Order: sequence, then structure tokens, then C-alpha cells
Amino acid sequence: MSTQVFDLPDLGEGLTEAVLVRWLVKTGDPVGVDEPVAEVETAKAMVEVPSPFGGVIARLHGEEGETLLVGSPLISVGPTADTYVEEERAGSGNVLIGYGTSETTTSRRRRKAVSRSAPTPARNGERPAVQSPIVRRLAKDNGVDLSAVTGTGPAGLITRRDVEAAVVVPEPVAVVSDVDQRTGLRISTRVPLTGMRKAVTTTLTRSRTEIPEATTWVDVDATALLELRAELKETGAAPGLLAMVARFVVAGLARFPELNSRVDTERGEITHLDGVNLGLAAQTDRGLVVPSIRDAHRLSMRGLDTEIRRLTAAAREGNATAAELGSGSFTLNNYGVLGVDGSAAIINHPEVAILGMGRILPRPWVVDGEIAVRHIVQLSLVFDHRVCDGGTAGGFIRFVADCVENPKSAMADL
Repeated sequence: MSTQVFDLPDLGEGLTEAVLVRWLVKTGDPVGVDEPVAEVETAKAMVEVPSPFGGVIARLHGEEGETLLVGSPLISVGPTADTYVEEERAGSGNVLIGYGTSETTTSRRRRKAVSRSAPTPARNGERPAVQSPIVRRLAKDNGVDLSAVTGTGPAGLITRRDVEAAVVVPEPVAVVSDVDQRTGLRISTRVPLTGMRKAVTTTLTRSRTEIPEATTWVDVDATALLELRAELKETGAAPGLLAMVARFVVAGLARFPELNSRVDTERGEITHLDGVNLGLAAQTDRGLVVPSIRDAHRLSMRGLDTEIRRLTAAAREGNATAAELGSGSFTLNNYGVLGVDGSAAIINHPEVAILGMGRILPRPWVVDGEIAVRHIVQLSLVFDHRVCDGGTAGGFIRFVADCVENPKSAMADL
């Protein structure tokens, strides 16, 4: 069995590169077929890459943090130790230090193997020249000259431990910090734009560059919505507030389909979509991602609540699929969880609108001519002015606001 090279496979969705986040194996480790060998981050998600070969890791191509292109070498897998034990077994049986030390064989094949591979007895104090392929590979990968290594194995054979001991560890080099040319301040850290952060940068930059956006917002009395959820909790599990608002958003898009569309600049068309894949902006340790609920228009509040919980958990754990992260048609952003009241969000290109929801706070509010304490939330809508004007945008956000203020009446009509 010769060494086999496994290239970084096609990760789907037109992705051409991935960041090597973490090696799950090291040189010399045994590996089985379909066993994960590396964790990589694409513009869509964090995934584990399994090996299609079984054997021993002969080489790792790339350093952690490096960006690898699809089709470039990822690992080299050599034969397992069992291969040499079975075909060229020697008295010592230690394939890491050579092919064998015994002249005793039980078959013609093994006699040939021993005559070809047995270490030559040392003469005049010289060390034998025969080492195993694993030792030779380890030495090559680490720049070790075997002729300068003293073997500790039988008959002076060089073992893997001998090679590892001969690896020269470079002394740490003091790094002189760069200086920012404009401010004269020292640069403390450089963070490369890779993986999800690179994808977020590309998407949002394109959004700002291509979309003539406008923003409208409204303060909404959400007291009745909170009371309705409290009533539902008394009868059992109640959907979360985000799921309730999500159901109103989906109903609003059915009435104002311009906000659930695409702008096809090549064909000079605005394409209205049949159905809603509702995106949910989620903040994770690796950056902002937007998993989407497919066919959200077919789900009830409870159904939406189940999907919201599943998708946000998957996004934070890095388990959301590429399809879930790239198929939204409209985005709902609950920035209230960040402790802010309002925000002018950036549209998730190629979508044409995004609805934001701030935190719900008790505030003084005029009810029937009297000042009362009510729970108020701000909704903001950022929309692409190419697909509609303020009348449509205002109608949509006012519809959602009315549903929040009068949820029982809205649910009766949905």
C-alpha cells in the first residue's frame, strides 16, 4: 500500500475555500475510513472532514488558521504498521524501527521480504541504513538528517522516538509590534478576515454598495402580547415572543409581497417569491449568521417556536447546514437580546428587507387619554427602495405593529 493523498473535498454551495480551524489527528496517528481528521470553517458553517482512507497519518498539509483551497492536499495517509508486521515480520516485531531482525521465516514471500529489508549488521561501528517508511517520512517532514541520528533500536536501528528527539525546536523570537501609520499607536492584534467573518464582510459590503436602502420604525405597545403569552403558559407550553412576532411577519409578507422578493439586475426584474423562508439573525462566537426556517408560511406559532429554538442552537454550536444558512428570503433580527432599543440594520443581501425588534421595556404611555405604564418595543424596517416605496414599507410595519398590539384579534384572522 503506497501513501495516498486526500485533497480538501468540495464542500458544496459553490464554496472554494475553508479555514483549517483544528487538526483532529497528528502525524503518526492511525486513522480509519470515515474518521474525522480536521475541523474546518467555511463561509457557511463549521464542519468536520472525514478521511476516505485508512492507515497512518504520514503528513498534515497546512497549519491551523490557514486558508485552504478546495482540491488542495489535506492529509497524506500511509500504510498501517500491520502491513509491515504481516508481510515482513521480524523477531523484534517493531515495525517502527525497521522491517525485522530475524532470519527465520515461514513462507517464500516472507523470506524475500527479510532478505530485502532486514537490517545489515553494523560494521566498523556504522549504523544500519534500513529504517521503516514511517520513520523516513517522519524525518522528512521534520527536516531531520537520518545520517546524523544515533539509533537506539536493535542493531542501532533508528526509531520514531529517535527522530522526534532530533527535531530542532526553534527558539522563540521577539516580535516587534507594528505601528499604525495614521495614529502612531502600536498595533496589538491583527485578526484575519476568514471563514464566516469574511463571508459576513462580503455580504454586508455588497448590501451597502448595491442597495438603496431606507429605514422606517415605530414604537409599539406590546402589553397585550405579553398578557396573551402569560395566558398561554397557564395552559401549557407557550411559544416565545419571537415566534409570535415571526408569525405576524409571515402574515404581513403575504399582504406585502414586494418585501419578500429579489432584484435581478442582469434581467432588469423584481422577482416575487412564492412562500417565505424566514431568516433569523443569530450572534455566535464565530460571527453573525442567519439560519432560515424553510416554508415558514406553513407553520403555526408553535411550529415556528420549535424551529427558532432548533436553528439558533445549531447556529451557535456551528452545526447549521449550508442550506439552512443560505436560503432565507426575509430576515427577522431580534437585537433586543443585545440590550438595545433600536437599530438600523443592514439588509442581508440578496434579500430586500429586514425587520428589527428591540427590547421590551415598561414606559409611560397614553391610554384613553391617561398616562399609564405599558410595555413598549420598537420595530424597525430597513428596505430596498428599488422594490417598493414608503407606502408599502409603512403598511407592512404598521400591520405587524397592529398584530403585536392586538394579538388575539390578529390570531383570529390568521
